[in-house]
Amino acid sequence: MCKANELDPERRLVARLAILSDKNAQDCTVYRPNEHDPDAEEEDLGDAKILFTGAFQAPEEWDEEERVDFFGDADPASFMTAFIECEAKPASARFFAPEVGDYVATMPGLGAVVMFYVHDYSEDQNGRKCILIRDDEPIA
Repeated sequence: MCKANELDPERRLVARLAILSDKNAQDCTVYRPNEHDPDAEEEDLGDAKILFTGAFQAPEEWDEEERVDFFGDADPASFMTAFIECEAKPASARFFAPEVGDYVATMPGLGAVVMFYVHDYSEDQNGRKCILIRDDEPIA
């Protein structure tokens, strides 16, 4: 993964470990929809840590068309940014990296599950920073 993104593996590992051990990181589970059958149950990829970094702010240089293309019909206030790191060891069979289209389930408190949809991401020396859309539909 580091080689493909031209990242320094040592720096990326340090960032990964920092996210996994951050006291503000929350437990989460990542799910991937079946690309061949949208009605099928999502695949449980496994456990991860999510470190929220704040509300997503569209770059000032984006014009109205770029904003509409990015946000679509979604409320811009429902977009968050977060680093997500899989708890499994890299190169193990259970290791994964979140991708666009994945779902992230968190339980920030009081037993309520909050779902997010991975809308976009970027990868650099600091980790995989995801742009998430909060799903406000109640889970039955």
